[in-house]
Amino acid sequence: MALDQSFVGRSYPPTAPYEVGREKIREFAEAIGDAHPAYTDPEAAGELGHPDVIAPPTFVFAITFKAAGEVVADPKLGLDYSRVVHGDQKFAYRRPVRAGDRLTVTSTIEAVKSMAGNDILDIRGEVHDEAGEHVVTAWTKLVARAADGTTGKQGE
Repeated sequence: MALDQSFVGRSYPPTAPYEVGREKIREFAEAIGDAHPAYTDPEAAGELGHPDVIAPPTFVFAITFKAAGEVVADPKLGLDYSRVVHGDQKFAYRRPVRAGDRLTVTSTIEAVKSMAGNDILDIRGEVHDEAGEHVVTAWTKLVARAADGTTGKQGE
């Protein structure tokens, strides 16, 4: 079943604040194998002009993907999450995510497409700190694979 095109442009309420902790940043940096000192050492981050340690650029994925879960769970959209794969991810930063940030995410459906029997959903997550400052925009592309091997090609 195709996704409801009328959902393009729909925004969902901001998430509850997520407090970014030093330990979460350290664990993430370690998990991705990035030993940049600004991720673990407040002095190193300070030398780069930051008030505390900063997070690797992809750290915000965990926050924005969780926020996109509200979109995915919307029963009126018609997305079968059991068929979903992550198609793409990109970020546009205003400033780095820092330890101590309290971040909220507002998710908006930017596009709903069908291609070769697959549904493609583009979600934009706007991340703001508790002062309302825009920190980063994240775009997530989800692909719901066609059911029953349907490819959408004629003659099959």
